[in-house]
Amino acid sequence: MVGLLLTRTVIGAVVGALIGLLFDQSVSLGYSFPGSPAASVSDVFFRTTFEVMGHVAKSDGRVSEAEIDAARRLMQDLRLGPNEIGAAIECFRAGKSPSYDAGLRIEQLREACGLRYDLLAAFIELQLRAALAGNGISPPARRILMRAAEQLGMSQLEFARMEAAVRARPGGAHAGAQPQRPLSECYAELEVSAGASDQEVTKAYRRQMSRHHPDKLVANGLPESMAQWAKEKTQRIQESYEAIRAARGMR
Repeated sequence: MVGLLLTRTVIGAVVGALIGLLFDQSVSLGYSFPGSPAASVSDVFFRTTFEVMGHVAKSDGRVSEAEIDAARRLMQDLRLGPNEIGAAIECFRAGKSPSYDAGLRIEQLREACGLRYDLLAAFIELQLRAALAGNGISPPARRILMRAAEQLGMSQLEFARMEAAVRARPGGAHAGAQPQRPLSECYAELEVSAGASDQEVTKAYRRQMSRHHPDKLVANGLPESMAQWAKEKTQRIQESYEAIRAARGMR
């Protein structure tokens, strides 16, 4: 209509229709436009993160003290403030409810994030970290996490590599806590095999740095309170790459 009114020609109407169609398709695919609010994505990400953590913890019938402690440690690692911790605890409790629909919440997260695959990967990594720091991943918990990963477009291989990378950091320690990490952990951090070529290692490093860049994640909807986690993640990636380069004699 705008194209027709501005040009008063059929061509103007057609161009206007095409622009409108492209805009609608972009919105449905999750693209963001200048001035579009990211707060809704941030809110959905925050709420779903802790709800699903509670749901996973409750999946084997009861929530243990170790799982509660793991969730609280993660809240501290993420540098959440008192109000945010209170909100996270409420979300965690909501996820424990028998009526909680994890599939629906994950789908809402996917729709909110759109094509922000780096943000969806960050969500799965946080779930793995919390589960492993608790009682490990029980069969029911693994089914939930793998189903969530599949809903968010992650393959089983990607999920396995991410789990290996998280397991390579015992206790979810901060970057720099283990300066002499084995090379196997460094390869796991980059989600690449030890038999990969130098070019493949470099490519994996760049992919991981791009995926976990704090500014990019926050711009895409990661809550500001979780930016510290992303910074520590990129630091571990950088340290892992440097260790592999030194071991291989890469320039």
